[in-house]
Amino acid sequence: MKTYIPGKDAALEDSINHFHQLLKDYDLEAKEASWLNPVPNVWSVHIQNKACPACFTNGKGASKKATLASALGEYFERLSTNYFFSDFYLGKNAANADFVHYPSEKWFPIPKNNALPKGILTKKLLGFYDEDKQLTATDLVDLQSSHLERGICTLPFIQQSDQQTVYVPVNLIANLYASNGMSAGNTRNEARVQGLSEVFERYVKNRIITQAISLPEIPQSVLERYPNTVESIKTLEQEGFPITCFDASLGGQYPVICVVLFNPANGTCYASFGAHPNFGVALERTVTELLQGRSLKDLDVFSPPSFDNDDVADLSNLETHFIDSSGLISWDLFNQKADYEFADWSFVSADGVRSTEQEFHDLMQIIHQQNVEVLIMDYEHLGVYACRILAVGMSEIYPPEDLLIANNNMAIHWRDTILSLPSSQLKAQHYLELIEQLDDDNLDDFARVRELLGLATGKDNAWYTLRIGELKSMLALAGKDLEQAKLWLDWTIDMNSSIFSSQRNHAYRCLLTLVDFALMRDAKQFPDYQIAFNKMYGEECVNEMWQYVTGKKRFFGLFDVDENLTQFPAHQQLLGVYNKLHQAMMK
Repeated sequence: MKTYIPGKDAALEDSINHFHQLLKDYDLEAKEASWLNPVPNVWSVHIQNKACPACFTNGKGASKKATLASALGEYFERLSTNYFFSDFYLGKNAANADFVHYPSEKWFPIPKNNALPKGILTKKLLGFYDEDKQLTATDLVDLQSSHLERGICTLPFIQQSDQQTVYVPVNLIANLYASNGMSAGNTRNEARVQGLSEVFERYVKNRIITQAISLPEIPQSVLERYPNTVESIKTLEQEGFPITCFDASLGGQYPVICVVLFNPANGTCYASFGAHPNFGVALERTVTELLQGRSLKDLDVFSPPSFDNDDVADLSNLETHFIDSSGLISWDLFNQKADYEFADWSFVSADGVRSTEQEFHDLMQIIHQQNVEVLIMDYEHLGVYACRILAVGMSEIYPPEDLLIANNNMAIHWRDTILSLPSSQLKAQHYLELIEQLDDDNLDDFARVRELLGLATGKDNAWYTLRIGELKSMLALAGKDLEQAKLWLDWTIDMNSSIFSSQRNHAYRCLLTLVDFALMRDAKQFPDYQIAFNKMYGEECVNEMWQYVTGKKRFFGLFDVDENLTQFPAHQQLLGVYNKLHQAMMK
């Protein structure tokens, strides 16, 4: 007997079998790494590519089959949209291939005056993304290719208001939208409904959080229509976690629900949001989201509610909510004098039957009423319907200003220099000049170098924990400026002591001691203190660190990396998945 659930256009068994067969065909199979079922009717699963654990997704649902279908759907969503590679440089070979992202991509050369080339976006969209006309062409070079000579890579999206093709820069999508609005499904409309539901969920969530909106509770009589979800809620409450369910539709405008879990043991709470045209589906998704990837013992990591609504509305808090929903929420959310009346909304008919095509139409009507332009790119090259939806002015996770102040391509011109430093033989002054250039480029001292350069380094080497501040300590040592090196070594030890291995922490403490010695004593006196140093840090460590102090060695723990990043096995695993997808697009 096959299992059908609301909102899906195929039986769960058919979806799962179809997904698995396609993954086998493309040699992209995923394994189920972990399952959780903390309360009745709430399941979650973590799946990951068998050859590349960095390619993973999570699924949630009210049954084991629904959860696995959810995880596999998200896995295809991220394969189809190339989302797994959005934070990574793909290497010189990929950057010079016939296409980097999709065969349908279009490149725009960078003009000599670095102005935005004609043909990118539309006048109206440019007015939103570049209101003050400050963007330059190089601001839109994508991290994945980092190919300044090739120019700006764009993808063709269909503008829903007039069905015209609009070329959207890959860089803009990656910087502003993250995974918002991406979806895969059994049919095109199913995928689109899920993508738009996600857009509404996050848009309404941000409005409620930033505006400290007080929501009406869902009456118990309405909740009782959904006995499986009520059973999950009651079990959580019996375990000591009170639950409140809110109508987050803002007066029936949006198909969104909010469920808040309280943890009296530590005075914290967690607000989960979910959306779907079907009220019951939205409620179920919101409750299962509460515990996705979490057991009951993992519910003590959230924050207390706050009366400081400025802190709650801060952009960094909204980003935290996007990442793992652990950010602050306002006490005003719970005010009994709600800002809206409860709306018993639903977009399904009395018998519960409504096609995903009708649901998509209903959601688009809500969008059009707000004069929001929607751009959609569909993907079918893997045999699964997937889409990416940009609701301009509504679905951005990060503000357009980030293209100027926090662009993920801001350090790509540093990549070759930094990766070749370990074997470099520059003059001392040149290393010190590099520190000044890092400052001139306003690269954050706390930023991880691997993230700035788009590297999947793996966790077993010094590149993984390297921050700009630590790099400055290495440059200062190479430049024989021991006073500056001491400042950055102090910074590095304070910043990284909790993430360095015990061996690296030990080596850095030794290095700092030896730098202090070199600043306060004559180097010729080193043998007079070496026995004590050896007892404290070990002879091997002292001998090695002294070479960094004297400039005989440079760039502690780092190694050279070539233009295709072959020294990083983790990055090669990622490229292995990319290459298989690349081949699939060429068929």
